[in-house]
This record gives sequence, C-alpha cells and structure tokens, in this order.
Amino acid sequence: MKTSKRLWSILVAVVVAAVLGIAGIVLASTGVMERIIRPSQEKVATYFPPARKITIAAVGDIMMGTDYPSPKLPPQDGTLLFADAAPILRAVDITFGNLEGPITTARACTKNTSNPRTFAFRCPPKLAKNLATAGFDVMGLANNHARDFGYAGIVETKRILDSLGIQYSSKNGEVAEFVIDSLKVGLIAFSTGSAPRSILNIEMCRREVAELAQKFDILIVSFHGGSEGTKALHTRDAFENLYGEPRGNVIRFAHEMIDAGADLVIGHGPHVPRGMEVYNDRLIAYSLGNFCTYRCMQLVAELGYAPLLVVEVDSVGNFLRGKIHSFRQFSPGGPSADTSDAAFRLMRDLSIVDFSESAPRFSESLSFYPPGDSASTLVPEEPNTNGKSDSPPSSH
Repeated sequence: MKTSKRLWSILVAVVVAAVLGIAGIVLASTGVMERIIRPSQEKVATYFPPARKITIAAVGDIMMGTDYPSPKLPPQDGTLLFADAAPILRAVDITFGNLEGPITTARACTKNTSNPRTFAFRCPPKLAKNLATAGFDVMGLANNHARDFGYAGIVETKRILDSLGIQYSSKNGEVAEFVIDSLKVGLIAFSTGSAPRSILNIEMCRREVAELAQKFDILIVSFHGGSEGTKALHTRDAFENLYGEPRGNVIRFAHEMIDAGADLVIGHGPHVPRGMEVYNDRLIAYSLGNFCTYRCMQLVAELGYAPLLVVEVDSVGNFLRGKIHSFRQFSPGGPSADTSDAAFRLMRDLSIVDFSESAPRFSESLSFYPPGDSASTLVPEEPNTNGKSDSPPSSH
C-alpha cells in the first residue's frame, strides 16, 4: 500500500512539472514571463498602515448657571449654550472641560459669600445633560469651586456625571480612562490648595504621574492654577499668588509633569487665555480661560475670550498639530463663534512673546505646529489692555 501511494505521488509530480513547463514556454513567448521576472520600472506604491494618533478637544471653565445665592440660569434649561461649539466638541476622540462648580441640590455652602471677593456656584442638575449633548467625555473637578457645597455637593456631582457617561478627575485622584484605536489614554487633574494632589506639592504630583505613565500610552494632565484676570495674561516662570493665596509656579509644574511622563498638559484657572509652548515634544496650554460661564464671571475684554483647543498627538504622545477655534462670551454668557478669531490671535501672540523658541509655529489657518515646523510664523502683537478691566474676576 505504501509503495503504490509513493508511485502515484511520483506520477502526479511528473504531470504537474510538465504542465508548468509548457505554461512557462507560453508566457516567455508572449513576454509575460519577462514582465513577471522584471517588474515595470514604474513606482510601485507600498502600503503602510496609518500611524495611530488621537485628537483631543479642550476648553476652560464651565459653569452653565447657578441658583445660589439667587437664580442666574439660562433660558430653555441651557439647551442652546453649546450650540455653536458642539459640532467641534463631538468630532474628536476625547473632549475635556473644567467644571467650575458642583452640579447639586446640596444646601450647605462652604464659603463665606458675604465677602465681596468670595463667590460660590451651584449648578442645578437639570442643566447637566447639556454637557453630554455637547460631546464632553471628561470633566475636571480639581478646582477651587468644585466643593463649594462640600462633600454632599461633590458626591452628587460625580453621581450625575456617572449617569451621563461622563468621566471625571477630582482632588481625590480619579483617573479618567479611554481606549482609542487600541491606545490606552488617561487623564488626571490637579489644583492648588492643601489637598494632597496640589500643584504646590510638585514632588507628590510627579510621583503619581510617573506611575500613571507606566500604565497609559498617552497621559493627559489638567491643572487649575496661576493668578487671575487681565493682569495675568502672561505666563512667568515664577510663583504666583492671588489675594495672598498661593497659586503655584505653573511653568515648573508643567515641565515636571512632562519630565515624569505626561504627554499633554492643559491649564485653566486665570479666567483668561494664556500662551502655549512645546516642551520635550509635548504641548502645554497654560490657560484656556472661561468657556461657558453664564452670569457667573466678568466677561469684559480677554475675560470673554473662549478658545476651543483641538490637539493631535501620535501614539507615544508627541505633539503633531493643533488648532484654536475662537469663541467669545458676551453678557450674559455662553460661547458664540467669533469670526474675528480674537482668541487665536491672543494665544498666538502670548505664545510667541512668552516662550519664543519653544512656542508653537502658527499658520494663517488658525493651526499651529511644533517649533521648527514649516508652518509660517506670524508676527505677534502685544495684547492691548488699555481701558480694560484689570481686576481679577471674583472666583474665590
């Protein structure tokens, strides 16, 4: 049996060889074989899988309205607050905003609002759905207003965000987690104050970021810090204070976080936009100002500029490109598309003036790129604050 199978196999092999030989003669005679053996000298396109990258949208402070101490609420329960911005907020992989106050019905305010410099905010829960509708994926709760109504207020805020499918990071150290195109992305928020996760305690923050950087492919750090108001437009490598309250050295903090493994640093707190820089191939936006603060903040001059930042990074966190969409808040508040591009021009000019060689390179198309990129560099104009309010917005 084994011998007959072997003979049969030999016979089949001989037949196949003969057929292939005849086919080869035919192909050679027609020139096809030559084309197979010697491919055309024309350039052959080689397929490379697209490099993985993610886009992040980020905005500054959000307080959609407050009912404390008296109602200051938008019409139609705020359903139109983000109408202009929503198409952009929804078009990216991850959208972040700083929630400047609790969403709660709690009654016990933790602040002495009899002081004219001290404000407390309480956003009614009925407005919360507007965040999800607009496209927000994660909210920063590490700021000086998140606990205006104490433990009860922040717990209810988190419960409401959970019900909407919106992640968050607070002073308790929650880390928002996403998986985008198989990339693990994390976001953690820090603030000032005495909490353990304070930008005043850089070494502690650095250790935590270093640990998280081992877990995530891309790590985003949000911080609430720096002085406030139109006198605080410029970013300095120095410790800042406001009414005697320490607000940190935001440049040192941001650099240390990137050295520890952060890939994108997003700042807010000054209530005005600030400049940006690229440090170790990572983007730092030092302040995105007020984005949607309905009847809660002064909105004169740069206090009303509401940039919407879109950033693209590669699979290891390197900054690739970005764009500043300019919005503006006019009284009573809420972001409206700004065709004058005031927020873009301000952030461009502040970046170039404050950071020089480490500033991004800006183009006419409202986009910006890493330093040294081929994008054209525009000449900055020093922001003009003549005749504008220099008093910080009351946010204590």
